Amino acid sequence: MCGIVGMLGQHEVAPTLVEALKRLEYRGYDSAGIATINDGVLDRRRAIGKLVNLSDLLVHEPLAGKSGIGHTRWATHGAPTLTNTHPHRAGRVAVVHNGIIENYRELRAYLAKVGIAYQTETDTETVALLAQHYLDEGATPEEAARCTVARLEGAYALAFLFDGEPDLMIAARKGSPLAIGHGEGEVYIGSDAIALAPMTDRVTYLEEGDCAVLTRSSIKITDAAGQAVQREARTIRIDAARIDKAGHKHFMSKEIAEQPTVVSETLAAYIAPDASDINLPGEGIDFKSIRRITMASCGTAYYACLTAKYWFEQLAGIPVEVDFASEFRYREPPITEGTAALFVSQSGETADTLAALRYCAGKAQTILSVTNVPESSIARESDLNMPIYAGAEIGVASTKAFTCQLTVLLLLALKAAHARGRLSDEGLKVKLAALRGLPATLNQAMGVEEAVRAVSLRLAKARDVLFLGRGRMFPMALEGALKLKEISYIHAEAYAAGELKHGPIALVDEKMPVVVMAPRDALFDKTVSNMQEVMARGGKVILITDHAGAEAASDGVWQTIVMPDIDDDLAPILYALPVQFLAYHTAVAKGTDVDQPRNLAKSVTVE
Repeated sequence: MCGIVGMLGQHEVAPTLVEALKRLEYRGYDSAGIATINDGVLDRRRAIGKLVNLSDLLVHEPLAGKSGIGHTRWATHGAPTLTNTHPHRAGRVAVVHNGIIENYRELRAYLAKVGIAYQTETDTETVALLAQHYLDEGATPEEAARCTVARLEGAYALAFLFDGEPDLMIAARKGSPLAIGHGEGEVYIGSDAIALAPMTDRVTYLEEGDCAVLTRSSIKITDAAGQAVQREARTIRIDAARIDKAGHKHFMSKEIAEQPTVVSETLAAYIAPDASDINLPGEGIDFKSIRRITMASCGTAYYACLTAKYWFEQLAGIPVEVDFASEFRYREPPITEGTAALFVSQSGETADTLAALRYCAGKAQTILSVTNVPESSIARESDLNMPIYAGAEIGVASTKAFTCQLTVLLLLALKAAHARGRLSDEGLKVKLAALRGLPATLNQAMGVEEAVRAVSLRLAKARDVLFLGRGRMFPMALEGALKLKEISYIHAEAYAAGELKHGPIALVDEKMPVVVMAPRDALFDKTVSNMQEVMARGGKVILITDHAGAEAASDGVWQTIVMPDIDDDLAPILYALPVQFLAYHTAVAKGTDVDQPRNLAKSVTVE
């Protein structure tokens, strides 16, 4: 959600803070600000809207200082107004915050009793007011920060800066990620390593409940119990090229185009050199002893899990249950003996998914995760983490991370099928050979972009769109509808094609575009039958199929998009591509903000 940066530097920090915040724009935001200390004096600048507005403000009202904190805000408590924009300040204290302070009303009531009023609608202002209250009572800045953090309930990543303290910054984390960067005579903090990449590749991740007191020459970390601890400093490799648009108009366009490459890298990381086996990290997993798998995720990752359900059940014969993580954690389902719990999250910090994982800890036989950030909370708290090797994904609408998630999940399902004797050695080799050909097929499928662009120009005029699919194409229909909603703001819904007659067909008329995802597989004829029902009622069908499907069912179809032929098990990964293009070019045609759609954030680290 929000982005946090901080720096105790040797040079003027304002330009560096703004550049670091730009690297966090992908997280989603509606306002931004920085605070610095210059000659011992704390000051701040804030602006509504994009970071360019803050940059313009700093041209006219420069902010000097070699110590500072910065923030991009995604509004939760209070509208995106200048008053509500971070950093928040109370007297000598400036604070930036990612997360939600759940007991802020109680804290406000306490502050009111001691005569302290608030000026904003935010929960974060309470943190600054409380810290200043403790300063007024004689506490040192470190004591004030610790006393404040001790009273907070909820999720937070916090950074404190104090007037008169140019060589001090205090950071704390609970539920929201926060990293410390190590420099030469400098120290940095950031919501993730991407923000720190231009400054350092040595990073220490704070753990749950940690509090860090930072100066230019020292870092003191205490855990949730107040005990001094050492946290490992890691060297993080971040490919700078992957956080640059590289000539593309949008990050989403670049990330769609990167999919053949990143899927190839993912496959190379797991498939043995002789293509005879799948190598899992660490000690792997005993699939023979697993009786069922429960999966929980959010958004696009949830649809990856729905797809994996078909693979695990059909290939490996393991029953699978899939939940929205936001529902799973409150449903409190029984975790029976022999259950493996699997969680998918691009960031590895998704709040609901992390909470679901922690519910399963100690109950499930094995906890697995599929993430894009091996140092994330979900990855570190899993028995086995499967990195997806997608590289930094900046566009809010997930593309390459989704296809890499699918690739890793299919590899897991194939490993399980082989381990359980449902797939022979030779059968596994055949499947892996097909997978090795997937990047080339994805690259070939890039050729449909122009055809999709032409369709999108017409789709941009629609108010509502229906997506249909059967079997493994049903989750792809769901993903297509989500993508279109996310970035074009067109209302879209997806249904299993067999459910069409049970209500949704009432929506169909001559103004309703209906996207039908139907490679010529075992369910093709049934899907086409449903498609004919749509066409009989005037619906405009956009058929996404392969060459055989196009020959068999294109008559009367409004538009046909022809995909390369592919193995049925791999089709969901391939068919993610056309719905990504469809959403992208429809959004471009409508002129929406493709990479940072309204109201959305890349990493959802609060409920």
